[in-house]
Amino acid sequence: MTRIGVLSDTHGYLDKRVFEHFKEVDEIWHAGDIGSMEVLQALREFKPTRAVYGNMDSGDVRYSLEEFYRFKVEEVNVLLGHIIGHPGRYNPVLRNMFEGTRMFPDDPKMRIDLVVCGHSHILKVQYDPLYHFLTMNPGAAGKQGWQPCQTLLRFTIDGSKIDNLEVIELERA
Repeated sequence: MTRIGVLSDTHGYLDKRVFEHFKEVDEIWHAGDIGSMEVLQALREFKPTRAVYGNMDSGDVRYSLEEFYRFKVEEVNVLLGHIIGHPGRYNPVLRNMFEGTRMFPDDPKMRIDLVVCGHSHILKVQYDPLYHFLTMNPGAAGKQGWQPCQTLLRFTIDGSKIDNLEVIELERA
């Protein structure tokens, strides 16, 4: 079993409460708009961290990360990106990839089981019945935006099962 902590849209502000809520995770995923190398480095020093750059990232952050990152945790095929969208409204750049996962669901090279993104600052977890994958957007962990609180996600992957999903709400710093 692998315990995952997910955040996005820190925009250069890493709330120290993140460390408390992610102390038991095995790895952290950051879905873009990190804001600074200091934020990324602090996460990497704390736990193994997978990350992508967002549209507001520049300089070292953008040059050290990819826009989209595909990887596998146990038996779950993951796509991590910043601007991906949600069921019924995806980034057009990704539609061909998603069609491949729909047309060849048994091909492990094509299959996607979990899509994690950021950008909207809106916490949303939704299953896509067309493409047969779960989408997660952890909302925004930073101070920028209109959201009433900062949000994080925590869950487990056990084999092919995504389980124990928790929404963590932090009072605005």
